[in-house]
Amino acid sequence: MSSLVALPASADELRVLAAGAIAPIVRTVAADFERRSGIHVKVDNATGGVVDKRVRSGETVDVVVAPEGVLRGLGKDGYLNLTSERAIARVGIAVAVKQGAPSPAIATVAQFRKALLDAPSVAMIDPKAGGSSGIYLERLFEQLGIAAQMHAKEVLVPGGLVAEKLVDGSAVLALHQQSEILQVKGAKLVGPLPAAIQNYTVYVGAVDARSSSGAAGRAFLTLLGEEEARRAMVEHGLMPEAQ
Repeated sequence: MSSLVALPASADELRVLAAGAIAPIVRTVAADFERRSGIHVKVDNATGGVVDKRVRSGETVDVVVAPEGVLRGLGKDGYLNLTSERAIARVGIAVAVKQGAPSPAIATVAQFRKALLDAPSVAMIDPKAGGSSGIYLERLFEQLGIAAQMHAKEVLVPGGLVAEKLVDGSAVLALHQQSEILQVKGAKLVGPLPAAIQNYTVYVGAVDARSSSGAAGRAFLTLLGEEEARRAMVEHGLMPEAQ
C-alpha cells in the first residue's frame, strides 16, 4: 500500500464502526494501518440499522463504514463529515446451501422462486435488525408473490453470518450477501441472485463529525481505496468501487 499521510501524534487510537459485509476488509486494512502508523484501530461491526442507531445515540467513533443510504442519512443530519466520504465497494445477494448438498437451479427468476418454495427452511437477516439484505428480500418476496409462504419457513438471524444456519442444520437454504457467505466454512455458494432481481449494497466510509482524529480517519479511508485492499475485496466476494 502507498505511504500514509502525516498523522497527528495525539491520534493514539482510531475507532471504526463498520456494517456487516465490509467488516472483514476493514479489519484487514486496520491491521496494516496499525503497523504503518502506530495507531491502534478498534473495529466493531453491526448491521446497517444498528450502526445508524449507535451513531445517533452519541457513541464515540472516528470512522463509519456503512451502506450508502445509512451513511448519507447520518451525514445529512450532521453526524458525519461528508467531505471525507469515500465509496469503497459493493456486494450482491447470493444463495448458499450446506457443503455436500445439491445446488438448486437459480439462474432465472422462475428457478429462484421455485428454489425458495421447494426449500423447507430459508435463513436470512431479520429485516427488523436493519440488515440491508433482509430488508430487500422482504420486499422481493412480496414482488414474487410468495411472502406468506416465505414467512412460514424463514429462519431470521439478527446479525452475523446467516450461512452458519446451514452448518448447524437450522436451515436448508441461506440468502445473504456473497461476501458473508464466503466466510462460513461448511457452506457452499450456489451463486448470485438472477440479474433481474439482484440488489447491490454500496458501502461508503466517512469520518465522524465529532471525531478529534479526523486526519487519521481520512488516512484510514484512503488505505481502503488502495490496490492491496481492493484485491482483498475481490477475494472476499466484493466489487471495489472506482476511486
